Amino acid sequence: MAAYVLLDWVSYVEPLFGLNITPWNPEFALGLLLWLKIGRRAALPWFVALELSEHLVRGLPAGPIVSAASAVLLVTGYGIVSELLRRALRSSREYGNRQMTFWLVLVVIALTLNGLAYVGLLTVAGLIPVEALADSTTRYVIGDVIGFVMTMPLLWILSSPAGRRNLMAALGNWETAGYLSLAGVLIGCMFAGWIGTGKFRHFYFLFLPIIWAAARQGVNATALIVFVIQVGITSAFRLGRIDVIPFSELQLFGAVLAIVGIFIGLTVDEQRKTANELKNSLRLAAAGEMAAALAHELNQPITALSAYGRACEHLLAHGDNPALLPDVMRKMVLEAGRVSEVVIRLREFFRTGTMQLEATDIAVIVDGVVAQFAAQCETSCVRLSVAVVPGIRIRVDRLQIELVLRNLVANAVDAVMARPPEHREIMITAVRLAGARLQVTVEDSGPGITAKAISQLFEPFVSGKSNGLGLGLALSRSIVEAHGGSIWAETGERGLLRFVLPLVDHGSEHVK
Repeated sequence: MAAYVLLDWVSYVEPLFGLNITPWNPEFALGLLLWLKIGRRAALPWFVALELSEHLVRGLPAGPIVSAASAVLLVTGYGIVSELLRRALRSSREYGNRQMTFWLVLVVIALTLNGLAYVGLLTVAGLIPVEALADSTTRYVIGDVIGFVMTMPLLWILSSPAGRRNLMAALGNWETAGYLSLAGVLIGCMFAGWIGTGKFRHFYFLFLPIIWAAARQGVNATALIVFVIQVGITSAFRLGRIDVIPFSELQLFGAVLAIVGIFIGLTVDEQRKTANELKNSLRLAAAGEMAAALAHELNQPITALSAYGRACEHLLAHGDNPALLPDVMRKMVLEAGRVSEVVIRLREFFRTGTMQLEATDIAVIVDGVVAQFAAQCETSCVRLSVAVVPGIRIRVDRLQIELVLRNLVANAVDAVMARPPEHREIMITAVRLAGARLQVTVEDSGPGITAKAISQLFEPFVSGKSNGLGLGLALSRSIVEAHGGSIWAETGERGLLRFVLPLVDHGSEHVK
């Protein structure tokens, strides 16, 4: 109640007929907040606060009976507004564009009806001339609406622990001091009369701190700066330092300014919330992509492990050629190690983009991949040829580039299987390009890639195979681009995919 009386006293500027009809009624927002928090139990404290204000601030101009009757009428009208809002927004703990618009529309309609009733009572009591009924009602409703717009956001934020934490975080930011200082300077100029001539034509300067606060810190900072500016302007009028424009007219400017600032702040907050939700969605998508990529990349070594395991069973069961058993078991151990390394490297790549770079010869990488496909190509009657000049060194994560080349070769093997055995050919070439770059090409005798397919060839989850995940080429593009290179496909009668990587500077072993 003390806060209610204080707000009433601060805002008691240019009262109409000495009554509670002023251009700004922030105490209404305080009563509304109390009702939203505790419900109908706020009715009695609100009534008492209204009576105290009439006695202490205005000296009871309407007399005790009319004052009590008007207090009952106001509490009833305000209570209806509060109850409607409380029921409609019970599940909402945050401001939003929809909530704010709803609040404004509902409050304006309800306060218009409440103002008609209140001013009508004072007119019947002979305190307001009949011819001033419309003007008095308009001023009273505008005062309540302005009080709601310029005070309620800050009070609502302060009413919750989360809101207070956010506001304290904003106060600890240097930008808060910046826009508050700017607002102080502008209001100080108003005190000095430097920007207050000609119907205060420089009023729009006050948009600067509000837009600054709204765009940088959202609605919490906007609510703070709007209230501070309002208190500053009201103080200037109470001290008689601004007289070039009626206070009621200036309050309308302030209300427009506050509404614009709050909606900008709400939009900024909603965009940030959407951005955070998008980041979380992208993290989930990345996790799913990593899982799918792991499944895709582990399929080949696990299949190899299974084949080696069956070979061991065969050798042990039949006892023929036991000298092959150690070699098969060694290959199993190598494949198991490769599985572990693939999991670790891909996990780090997806989480942090980490790459274990090392200078290596491209011929070593190509030979390693060719060795992995040798048995499969021999069984499938695929001729796998290599044309790589030794001594071309690149600084890459060897496992990741092997993964890229293995994906391209695996796709080429699948593509040539549609050809007769005598026409199944795959060629891997690596050549040095101008500008210290290496180009690796995988060409196959398959049906080739259509222009329509190229546009989506490297997109995730797009596959031309019925049992494909559509992640091999997408992952390959991510890896190549992370190494500072590029990868692409070319149309034609044969399958043709190329990727380019930077070469090593032999003097420093760093990528050019």
